[in-house]
Amino acid sequence: MPGLVCIARSPHTGPAPAESPLMLPSSDCPAAPPDQVTWHDLHREFARIGLLSFGGPAAQIALMHRMLVDERRWLSEADYLRALSFCMVLPGPEAMQLATYAGWRLRGVAGGLIAGLWFTLPGALAILLLAAGYVQWGTAPVAQGLLLGVKACVAALVVQALIRLAQRSLADTTARVTAALSFVALALAALPFPLVILAAALWGARQAGTAPAPPAPPIRPGPGILRRALPWAAAWLLPLGALMLLPDPFWAQLALFFSKLATLSFGGAYALLAWMAQVLVRDFGWLSPGEMIDALGLAETTPGPLILVTAFAGFVAGFHHGGIWAAMAGWAVTLWMVFTPCFLWVFAGAPLIEALTRRPRLAAALSGVSAAVVGVIAALALWFALHVLFAQLTPGPLGLSLPDLASFRPIAAALMALAATLLIGWRWPLFVVLTLCAGLGGVLGLGGV
Repeated sequence: MPGLVCIARSPHTGPAPAESPLMLPSSDCPAAPPDQVTWHDLHREFARIGLLSFGGPAAQIALMHRMLVDERRWLSEADYLRALSFCMVLPGPEAMQLATYAGWRLRGVAGGLIAGLWFTLPGALAILLLAAGYVQWGTAPVAQGLLLGVKACVAALVVQALIRLAQRSLADTTARVTAALSFVALALAALPFPLVILAAALWGARQAGTAPAPPAPPIRPGPGILRRALPWAAAWLLPLGALMLLPDPFWAQLALFFSKLATLSFGGAYALLAWMAQVLVRDFGWLSPGEMIDALGLAETTPGPLILVTAFAGFVAGFHHGGIWAAMAGWAVTLWMVFTPCFLWVFAGAPLIEALTRRPRLAAALSGVSAAVVGVIAALALWFALHVLFAQLTPGPLGLSLPDLASFRPIAAALMALAATLLIGWRWPLFVVLTLCAGLGGVLGLGGV
């Protein structure tokens, strides 16, 4: 019946993972994919998806559902939801991987590559242009005002994401305790992000229920799967090895960090930003806290996966290391190390979709990660708010940064309150709020305020 809603859930019994879509409009009846989709049609439809994919993963997945299931009928409802569950158990941006999987279903590996690239490259090129303008003119008074508005909006946006995720993921006492411990581990004890996520996954797997589950298909990684995985593993790891042989250790450190991020990127871009701030700002000193916040704010204005914030960070880190050409190289290295593994996961794991999406312990581990991500994003929200509202912070006990009260920014507080009211209270569209706050900040910057 028209208007029915199908619930797109990950295969676990707990809440959906961070930033996962919850509801999609359902087709009236399943539609089998056509015998053949032309290359022209494949390019055209995924180019449209890539150029229109604003608004984060929920909006992107709903857009693909409308175009691939409802309009083109290239995938059936069951195929689409099964693919969505599969992509939600993989590390990395689920919307980009869903596009890649859809292309693979339609035209094999080449189709998956086309779909994944079209989904990613428009946003990546937009990030490149924004980052180039940022390092050239980001210190001008008007630009500083614009960026202050962006930072205030992003701080409110992270709070909004925290509220939504907490409502979805903290359904019981165990989840709430996991979230609280994750917050303490990151915000106070400054423990490494991978350790926090690993502990949450192990704890979640241990909490898996003992009730009998429907039998899951066995996982048999046969030679066909290994043959599919090998070229993409080589495309990822050989450049990583080559960069580690360079005399300048910066490139090895950059590539190795973003490779680790690609393998542990559960919980969405907001969770990853907490880890990036921990490593790029605190450990390596490649970016300032303000630059990290600006990276997320500007990434919010582009199409494609929000994880493209990594490309902005790689560009700025490269610029600080060696100027504009190093910045271009940093952008390219970061993109390669973050997104090449996405193709590896999809092309190697797609034949195992049935087995992977019906594993109770895997599902329970993801529930633990989802709860931990709430604590991770709470730590990020605190970090953002302190750096937006205060110009100076000093190290405090247990690794917590303490604000210098004399450096309080009343304009930033007003812009943040406005953004929070419009986003959380009145539910205005993000792009409108971001534009309004940036415009107000730019006007104040132009006036020298």
